[in-house]
Amino acid sequence: MEILFLLVAAHALCDFALQPEAMGLGKSRRRNPGESRGPGFPPWYAWLSAHATIHGGAVAVVTGTWVFGVVETVLHATIDHLKCEDRLSFDQDQLLHLACKGAYAWILW
Repeated sequence: MEILFLLVAAHALCDFALQPEAMGLGKSRRRNPGESRGPGFPPWYAWLSAHATIHGGAVAVVTGTWVFGVVETVLHATIDHLKCEDRLSFDQDQLLHLACKGAYAWILW
């Protein structure tokens, strides 16, 4: 239960407190904020990759294994990309993220 709590807390930290507005908007190819912010603004895939890697790093730290960190990075990027493409709702996005955390905790248990 401790691992699950820490994974959920890390998720909340990374998805809300550590995701500035520029990242939240920038990670979507549909919003394309680079057009309004200029040519020096990072492309959407850089924002999405950075956001997913932050989550992967948090999972690796909490679980103590880099393998879960890599898996989380890939899954988080995929889920967020689907949300940005309007293929998932916010609630579905969060449910899938939390299901991943539950799976990691279950495997470690």
